[in-house]
Amino acid sequence: MANVTVIGAQWGDEGKGKIVDWLASRADAVVRFQGGHNAGHTLVIDGEVYKLSLLPSGIVSGTMSMIGNGVVLDPWALRDEVAKLEGQGVEITADNLAVADNCPLILPLHRDLDGLRETAAGKGKIGTTGRGIGPAYEDKVGRRAIRVCDLAHLDDLEPQLDRLCAHHDALRAGFDQPPVDRAKLLEELREVAPFVLRFAQPVWKRLKKVRKAGAKILFEGAQGVLLDVDHGTYPFVTSSNTVSGTAASGSGLGPNSTGFVLGIVKAYTTRVGSGPFPTELNDEIGQGIGERGHEFGTVTGRQRRVGWFDAVIVRQSCAVSGVTGVALTKIDVLDGLKTVKICTGYRLNGNVYDYLPSHAADQANVVPIYEEMEGWSESTVGARSYADLPANAIKYIQRVQELIECPVSLVSTSPEREDTILIRDPFED
Repeated sequence: MANVTVIGAQWGDEGKGKIVDWLASRADAVVRFQGGHNAGHTLVIDGEVYKLSLLPSGIVSGTMSMIGNGVVLDPWALRDEVAKLEGQGVEITADNLAVADNCPLILPLHRDLDGLRETAAGKGKIGTTGRGIGPAYEDKVGRRAIRVCDLAHLDDLEPQLDRLCAHHDALRAGFDQPPVDRAKLLEELREVAPFVLRFAQPVWKRLKKVRKAGAKILFEGAQGVLLDVDHGTYPFVTSSNTVSGTAASGSGLGPNSTGFVLGIVKAYTTRVGSGPFPTELNDEIGQGIGERGHEFGTVTGRQRRVGWFDAVIVRQSCAVSGVTGVALTKIDVLDGLKTVKICTGYRLNGNVYDYLPSHAADQANVVPIYEEMEGWSESTVGARSYADLPANAIKYIQRVQELIECPVSLVSTSPEREDTILIRDPFED
């Protein structure tokens, strides 16, 4: 049986939480491999809504869940999220949750810097969640991060604090802010350390053991390929690699372990924050799709921008991330539309493009080329087999997979876990 890697193949918010939860109930272990608590995964199980930002989606189904070394971890956000889920009746212990002891920490100084930069950027804002993700990744590659394992050695932290504060104090001075309060930071770390250390361990070693036993591992990505720091719409991207290859480095298992790559794709397109969006709809149709799809960010609550399905960017995402099959979500949101459109290419400066150019100005100026299809009046909500779908919805799905040059493996027809049409089982591939 194959392991499965799940990634978003658009700008995030594709419905990964529901799909990962559905797959996690059939897996033996699930591991987050990048991002931080800027992710927003919403699960609906028997009418109960669970909103996750940092914890792997498998935690709700009781699947062994791990936070890999590729994640940047806010220890206070972890504690709050665990408490919230326990309040909803989810049991979380060291038996079903592991945190990589080499995860870099997101500290209050990272949140401060994130907010200061965005405020000062004016029209150049990236549109971050303001949670310190980017600055934490910067400190990781700058070799000045404080990591989970350091929480067990706080009395020896002074040399690392010297490096960290030398960098941040200079930046804070540029924003007319006082230096880092080192004593307060140490006090806060001492207070949260016992909680985090309950779950800390070498996740790579735990995964090796799980794999050796023949268990099925689910690798859970956050955000989407178009937010990848290399392959996304730079600079309007996240601070990590969101492509499937990161599953290997961000978990501690090799690239031969990541298995079937499932790209999650919404039946239309959305984006939160700044950046190019070729198929964006600023009209009543876009507003209607957004309202029916409840397009508000799980983490920030910000209203998502809405547009027609863009086959160009999804085809590109599938190519750079080696996607084996896609899960098409929110097909039910398109119910009732007389006409649906799919972007099949772009026009720019008299030329036709079958990919999204790399330069930000070109990305902002491309004009989408649309193919129109007849919509469907019948409801797809809750459909659990292909036969339950309207004929025009099936035609739409078939055309999507032709244009993105990748087969559709799953179709989601509501937020509920079981409202899923399985076409090709990733775990059996």
